[in-house]
Amino acid sequence: MRALRDGPLKLLFITSNRLGDAVLSTGLLDHLTARGEVAATVACGPVAADLFACLPGLERVLAFGKQPRGKHWFDLWRKVVTRRWDQIVDLRASPLSYLLLAGSRRTLFKAGEGHRVESLPSWYGCDGVPSPRLWSSQEHVARAEDLLGDGPPILGLAPTANWQGKIWPAERFVALAQSLTGEGGALEGARIAVFGGPGEEAAALPLLAGLPTERMINLVGENHLLTVGEALKRCRLVVSNDSGLMHLAAASGAPTLGLFGPSRVEHYAPWGEHTSFVTTDLAYDDLFEPGYDRHTTGSLMTSLGVEKAHRAACDLLGRT
Repeated sequence: MRALRDGPLKLLFITSNRLGDAVLSTGLLDHLTARGEVAATVACGPVAADLFACLPGLERVLAFGKQPRGKHWFDLWRKVVTRRWDQIVDLRASPLSYLLLAGSRRTLFKAGEGHRVESLPSWYGCDGVPSPRLWSSQEHVARAEDLLGDGPPILGLAPTANWQGKIWPAERFVALAQSLTGEGGALEGARIAVFGGPGEEAAALPLLAGLPTERMINLVGENHLLTVGEALKRCRLVVSNDSGLMHLAAASGAPTLGLFGPSRVEHYAPWGEHTSFVTTDLAYDDLFEPGYDRHTTGSLMTSLGVEKAHRAACDLLGRT
């Protein structure tokens, strides 16, 4: 990508409505914005909007949520139709992209068999695989440092997810934290930071209630993703359900252990050399019983025991 003679290259980048997929797309976006002077407009779901606030070359972020009968696409179209774009990259393969003037466009992204981080640059035609990353400011660094304060190393826990089936039981998170940070544990005496997004306070309460208050840092509801990313970055280890926060932790560079069951590890494992995952004893295809309903079925993570997760956590700590 190169700058045009009449100014920066005007890029429209349409990415996911969900945080995890938006994080996974940041490697490709970094590739697109690092190769010349770019004025980037990023369109994404509201929950992911803050992720792009400090993107170099950012012109604006357009946050749009789903609406009935596809009205969200019409609303977005009205905001971008007056410009001729030098390039449109639409990871949602929307009809919108064909209704805009563009010098070039990539609109028909289809995930391959491998990891999503590999599928995106392969589809685009990149050399190599750019890893997801975060762009933050000194303001977010200072806020994270203020939230965490000084003290022993930190074990980060992210006990929520976008649906109940992916949530490891709270009492097992508590038991894992106790085994890691208690006497003789791999992180003996560590503080425990609990992460969760706005609106997830109630879901995190069972875990918060089981942790020692003198060593616990409650970050559930902290509402700027870049501050959360900087706080995750400062953890010695992050243990997370498969969620957007897991991908945020991995992109920050924190040693990240993902807990998997009813989602595909080959597509969504945390990405990076300081990451690992552990799965339920029951295989993915065996977790979904006849009559399964994602809206009413509870956790599908119960065949993952604390001891198995503890071994995986200690292995990752030893490796990092």
